[in-house]
Amino acid sequence: MCGRYEMFINPENREIMRIVNAIEYKYGVINNMKTGEIFPTNDVPVLFRDSRNITPELFIWGFPKFHSKGVIINSRAETAIDKPTFKRSLLERRCVIPSTGFYEWKQDASKRKFRFNLPESENLYMAGMWNEFKNEKRFVILTTAANNSMVDIHNRMPVVLQKEKLEDWIIDTDYAMMLLNGEQPLLERIEV
Repeated sequence: MCGRYEMFINPENREIMRIVNAIEYKYGVINNMKTGEIFPTNDVPVLFRDSRNITPELFIWGFPKFHSKGVIINSRAETAIDKPTFKRSLLERRCVIPSTGFYEWKQDASKRKFRFNLPESENLYMAGMWNEFKNEKRFVILTTAANNSMVDIHNRMPVVLQKEKLEDWIIDTDYAMMLLNGEQPLLERIEV
């Protein structure tokens, strides 16, 4: 599961600054964009394909639940194609969630918090899918079985995208379906 992630702004992080600057250009410097530690229902930058290009846009994290309050923030990569809530989004509306890492808590009495990222990288890109609800663009993060780098902390992890494959994830459905069943990269972790 991925219930919290981060997108910290550092002027030296060109990739994140390019995304933030594009959002500020589109909406103005005063906007609803959340940075720092990101929680469900925050408005955050997401990369998606509009009618012509892959572009940053503000989306809300979480699909609304239809039979109760709250939001759905994750979808299992293994079963998303079988779920009516996610099938069409997975096939037609994939997106990328840029971050500087994600958090997970050890599933024992200690509840220790860990930050995960790719080794030697400032950024981590997560696979997502989006839909529109009452004129609001919303997304969920796809998760898969945890690999050896985090299975002792939690049994699920986000589907992590390599930077050079972001466009393929968004545009190429065959590649996307293959990626969902692929091996995830090993991550580094820091207790916070």
